Amino acid sequence: MKRMLASIIVLLSILSLPVWGGDADLKQVYEARQSDIQVQGKGEVIKILADDTDGAKHQRFILRLVNHQTILLSHNIDLAPRISNLKAGDWVEFYGEYEWNSKGGVVHWTHQDPRHSHAHGWLKHRNKKYN
Repeated sequence: MKRMLASIIVLLSILSLPVWGGDADLKQVYEARQSDIQVQGKGEVIKILADDTDGAKHQRFILRLVNHQTILLSHNIDLAPRISNLKAGDWVEFYGEYEWNSKGGVVHWTHQDPRHSHAHGWLKHRNKKYN
């Protein structure tokens, strides 16, 4: 019985996908140097970077959260539409996978996974969803 219960708990933990959201959670994930974490949040665009064209193309920009943490967003534009007319001062909501780095982290997988093996992510700008 204990083995069956343990197996069920393991299975449920694999099937459930925890989501960290909001400034406090994102700060905690950053301070703990965690990666491969599904996160949700929003921030103000403070810098638009050149597209990353090495391999799959990614639109890149830096957001500042309300808590002043900065996060790089790397949005795959081979799999999802580019956010058009994005500029500094705009607010963007996001749902994707967080990867730690010393500058605040990177959020990627902000698109649907064509293989359906990863959580579908998205960006939202001016009430339009990009995924």
